[in-house]
Amino acid sequence: MIRINDVTKKFPTVTALQNISLTVADGEFFGLLGPNGAGKSTLMNLLIGYLDPDGGEITVGDDKVTRDNLEARKNIGLVPQSLALYDDISAQENLEIFGSFYHIEKRTLRHRIEERLRAVELYDRRKDRVSTFSGGMKRRLNLIASLLHDPSLLLCDEPTVGVDPQSRNAIFDYLEMLNCAGKTIVYTTHYMEEAERLCTRIAIIDSGTIITEGTLDDLLAKLSYEESISIIKNSSTIGKLELFRQFGTVIDDDDRFELKPNGTFRLSSFFKSVEEQGVSTRFIEMSKPTLEALFLNLTGRSLRD
Repeated sequence: MIRINDVTKKFPTVTALQNISLTVADGEFFGLLGPNGAGKSTLMNLLIGYLDPDGGEITVGDDKVTRDNLEARKNIGLVPQSLALYDDISAQENLEIFGSFYHIEKRTLRHRIEERLRAVELYDRRKDRVSTFSGGMKRRLNLIASLLHDPSLLLCDEPTVGVDPQSRNAIFDYLEMLNCAGKTIVYTTHYMEEAERLCTRIAIIDSGTIITEGTLDDLLAKLSYEESISIIKNSSTIGKLELFRQFGTVIDDDDRFELKPNGTFRLSSFFKSVEEQGVSTRFIEMSKPTLEALFLNLTGRSLRD
């Protein structure tokens, strides 16, 4: 579906993207995870053809994406980070205006508007002015406005910024439904929990460069269990320090032991040994590796920095 080959984009004071190469398959839910200023929005603007790269090439399907090639945009929908709505008219009127840009037959457009408003739980508010909507409702309306021409590729540039949990979940549910129905989705975010929930494959971007990419399991496998095992202190664990030390360094905290595994650590052997010594596994807490931890490990800073 998408091929990004050695793409670079420069602005007068900064190189926003440096030799980016990625592929996205048909039907994939692809995540682009990185902090603010990493180059995510620039890449989205290149994918939709709002900008031309200074080097390299982007193709969607069989079409090369450029500012002059309007044909390539016909099967692409963009949900921009900034809201693109008319506040002083109704939700229905907004969608009718956006639908008119694509020369959709009127009956088809009416059907799509009703269907999509119902899908994001805005149908009962269709005649209300957008100025009366909450931020989350505006985000949902912004999303379906990008889908009226029924594109096969949907680009979502941080579509949940500033929304309430209910609207965020409604957006997630709708995007997952679209993906299950066959739409290819590229989703940018700096929230690792969004990428973990939604995306089948993820690229981590920082300072205009792709650091790593893969499935969630592939990426998390790059992290060891180091600093991820806590053993709650109680009568059955306090006397087992020598046992725990067979598996690594033990730090004695106030209410628990923190185990830093050694190089030969095997999780299965650890659990077998502690159970044989009468320690219940319910006193052992595993902290699941996260993309936040991976980003910190790879860059030395947080996604929120």
